[in-house]
Amino acid sequence: MCGISGFCDFSLNYYDKKPFWETILVQMHETLKHRGPDQAMIDLQPHVGLSHARLSIRDLKSGIQPMTRTFHGKTCSIVYNGEIYNHRELLPELQAAGYRFTTTSDTEIILCAYMHFGKNFVEKLNGIFAFAIWDDTTRELLLYRDRAGTKPLFYTQTGSSFVFGSEPKALFCHPDVTPSIDKNSLQEILAVGPARTSGNGVFTGVKEVMPGHYHIFCPDGQHDILYWDLPCREHKDSYAQTVQTVSFLVRDTVERQMVSDVPVCTFLSGGIDSSIVTALAVRHMQKEGKILNTFSFDFSENEKYFKSNAFQPERDLPYVNRMLQYCKTSHTYLECSQEALFAALSDAVTAKDLPGMTDVDASLLYFCSEVAKHNKVTLTGECADEIFGGYPWFYRPELMNRDGFPWSADPAARTSILSDDVLRTLDLAEYSHARYEETLSHVPHLDGESPEEARRRDIGYLNIKWFMQTLLDRMDRTSMYSSLEARVPFADHRIMEYVFNVPWQMKYRNGVEKSLLRDACADLLPRELLWRKKSPYPKTYHPAYEQMLIRRMREILNDPNSPVLPLLDRSKTEAFLAAPKELGKPWFGQLMAGPQLIAYFIQINTWMQIYHLSI
Repeated sequence: MCGISGFCDFSLNYYDKKPFWETILVQMHETLKHRGPDQAMIDLQPHVGLSHARLSIRDLKSGIQPMTRTFHGKTCSIVYNGEIYNHRELLPELQAAGYRFTTTSDTEIILCAYMHFGKNFVEKLNGIFAFAIWDDTTRELLLYRDRAGTKPLFYTQTGSSFVFGSEPKALFCHPDVTPSIDKNSLQEILAVGPARTSGNGVFTGVKEVMPGHYHIFCPDGQHDILYWDLPCREHKDSYAQTVQTVSFLVRDTVERQMVSDVPVCTFLSGGIDSSIVTALAVRHMQKEGKILNTFSFDFSENEKYFKSNAFQPERDLPYVNRMLQYCKTSHTYLECSQEALFAALSDAVTAKDLPGMTDVDASLLYFCSEVAKHNKVTLTGECADEIFGGYPWFYRPELMNRDGFPWSADPAARTSILSDDVLRTLDLAEYSHARYEETLSHVPHLDGESPEEARRRDIGYLNIKWFMQTLLDRMDRTSMYSSLEARVPFADHRIMEYVFNVPWQMKYRNGVEKSLLRDACADLLPRELLWRKKSPYPKTYHPAYEQMLIRRMREILNDPNSPVLPLLDRSKTEAFLAAPKELGKPWFGQLMAGPQLIAYFIQINTWMQIYHLSI
């Protein structure tokens, strides 16, 4: 993985002020150095500048970027972040067409595939990626993003200049781009946050290439092209055939994603998703005579303070230990103290450039920093719940039938401490509902679908396009902050396409969530783990952490220079801080309840301070 950035302006000749613009390119990759500390290079051309911070995973010696190639009278350059898992399959046709390769990197194959097949070559790729290609022949800058949205890519236009980067912070190195916020920024943060509307970069004028899209900047303007979306197809396979297909896809995907020139590890949470990935990774490593590194996460004294609830019924640790009895790995138990968790709240904002999933982000940031001391690549179990229907809003009618995002349908909890003026001005409930209805308008449906099955398809689409995006963004930014590449096998587009069209009764047989995935992987896990009740990512229930949040929030309230104050009603906030916190009634997802609401506004304040934002 890497950090990419750059700029383009057809009205300027960057060579006229070459040292100045080269310095800007250096500053851009310096802001992204955490994504790629192994090597940094720039390429300045008359109308385009490209900058790259490299994390060496494939072809450690030769895969230097920016990379430029000339074939058949066509010259193109690329900066690339990601992994293409099928790049070797493209090689024979390209070689037959006369392309000659000087590296073993997937970067060179991507660039030549574009030159050979044209703009829509991206449809041939299987992987996680965000890359920019400068076509010197057509005078076009093209930005591509993978189907699932695993890798980020932001951009903005200021005057005639187009600026892009893996993270918003890189954009702000450009002399004409200054971070600011407007009404829409606040609506995103307060109405749908920590999620984001697809393509919305929250900062004024900042956008993100949408998943499954590519974006073209050229002399006649900008063009956005959709190259992939979830397809709607009639599912004709029997249950046995469906199980067999899912079994093949999961195994094939993990096998592909184990390819690396540096050792690969896995996160092992004790849930079925990470356990399936770990079991397959162990088998792959055994064929090579190697032992897999695995890592589990928990919080200090969680055995004492854990509180079971409908969303998080039990702890993970016993299931981690059972998996370790079943699979031989080199395992590391990681624990996060309350002090480290609280301190990481600020770092999580720096990593994401935005407020996020508070202590969920912060703890993952901490854990990834520890994993990165041992490995540079990890496989995770993320996204299985969104695709296979693991969340309670897939099957609990009162959640499934909400008129709004099922993980965040009631705006009252998230708006309980906002001032009345802010509530009137921003109309947050209407904004959230408009984004919900807008997404529903894009859901594909089959003719003759029953209302219930149509709603199931709505829920699946909403989860992949919204909730999954939030988790993928979290995983990328928290892992790459410590130069750790996180791969997400369940987000393989072949799995998404196939399972999206599988009828609900096949995903929820005998009233068990994700029964299709469990049946497809029944030979991989011990029975008690295979049929374990879904439990999400761990969080702390320690009262000391909550007290740290309350103290910090009171400091913010008592500091007249706190930038978040114009959003808050002081009396409402004080009353909220004094009341017992709801731990089992989340206002977002399954983990963000009372304490996390305090942490979210602490993060908003931190974000506004970092970027000197005002309302």
